[in-house]
Amino acid sequence: MSIDRIVLAFAGAMILISLALGWTVHPYFLFFTAFVGANMLQAAFTGFCPLAMILKKLGAKPGCAFE
Repeated sequence: MSIDRIVLAFAGAMILISLALGWTVHPYFLFFTAFVGANMLQAAFTGFCPLAMILKKLGAKPGCAFE
């Protein structure tokens, strides 16, 4: 699996988990959803993604977005 797909899967999972926690535990978990969304937005414009950098150092196969 490429870095791009791992990043998208991780972001999607974090959004769904934080939404579930916000619904069942406490609404403050929705701030985590906003943080993940903001990070995805800035990565789209700047190409800087901390998770992609970590995955690259761990040896994951690069995709076309995060090279």
